[in-house]
Amino acid sequence: MKGLQEALLTWYRENPRPLPWRGEKDPYRILVAEVLLQQTRTEQAIPYYHRFLARFPSLKALRQAPLEEVLKAWQGVGYYRRALNLHRLAQEVEALPQSYAQLLKLPGLGPYTAAAVAFLAFGERVAAVDGNVRRVLSRLLAWENPSPQRLWRLAQELMPPGEAPGEWNQALMDLGATVCLPRRPLCSRCPVAAFCQGRADPGRYPGARKRKVREEAWAALVLWGREGVYLEELAGRFPGLYGVPLMPPEDLPAKAKAFGVEPRFAGEVRHALTHRRLRVRVYVAPWEGPPSVGLKDPGEKPLPKLMEKVLRQAQAFLAHEGILPFPHAKAHGVKPF
Repeated sequence: MKGLQEALLTWYRENPRPLPWRGEKDPYRILVAEVLLQQTRTEQAIPYYHRFLARFPSLKALRQAPLEEVLKAWQGVGYYRRALNLHRLAQEVEALPQSYAQLLKLPGLGPYTAAAVAFLAFGERVAAVDGNVRRVLSRLLAWENPSPQRLWRLAQELMPPGEAPGEWNQALMDLGATVCLPRRPLCSRCPVAAFCQGRADPGRYPGARKRKVREEAWAALVLWGREGVYLEELAGRFPGLYGVPLMPPEDLPAKAKAFGVEPRFAGEVRHALTHRRLRVRVYVAPWEGPPSVGLKDPGEKPLPKLMEKVLRQAQAFLAHEGILPFPHAKAHGVKPF
């Protein structure tokens, strides 16, 4: 075990990834980075990390900001529940607790994120197992389907005494991110290849996790006018965000009648969620609405990625029909999205 530990740490110290949060000690900034990385690839997370911290540089700034503003700053990175939980966390605590056990009680912090903040910000000797670490450890021990508990115990046992826990945990993560890849791992460049029991057949470890993915059909109604697009606050899987009316296809006639419009089919968009594949038929209709119901500029509201796709599809249709230039001009008072 000591040989493996020394080989990995030597490799890591010579080949650290130049990430903007590396070496950071501010618990809040570490938290933002780790929450972003929950569902976002590292290279995609970096610009959002800078943008979010520029707007909300501290837990206090996040606490004082309206939720809608926080969601707007998060727009583009997806999985908005992360931003909802961050904002909720900021309302609950004035400072982040300094132990893994207490961090685990906060909104949106699972075992990995809580551990990452604990060992990076506070030096707690606690292991963190993300997807990269799961793959590295499974291959090292030739485990096809290890339980999360079994992997965590192994990761905890492997942590070398006398070494910074943050350095060791990040070494495992970097190995999985840059060498022990899911497909075509670079075994010839691996610093711990001599200790790897799964090297002869790395694709076997760990076994693929089966997920049931269900397809859902929806209809979206885009009502456009001189002052913008009709947007409403969404619920369900998109709390706190805005979008056009979204409904089961069979509900479209009643919804159109309620608005007093005759919508036209503008195309279809597809959108993938964690365990869902959405197929959305997009319909458009001109609508000014009663004075009490204002049309909104989509660029000023936090929108889920699905709604961005829906609005772009509607714009493309309007452009094809000669109603709205696309995508750079402004016609009939409707701003290009």
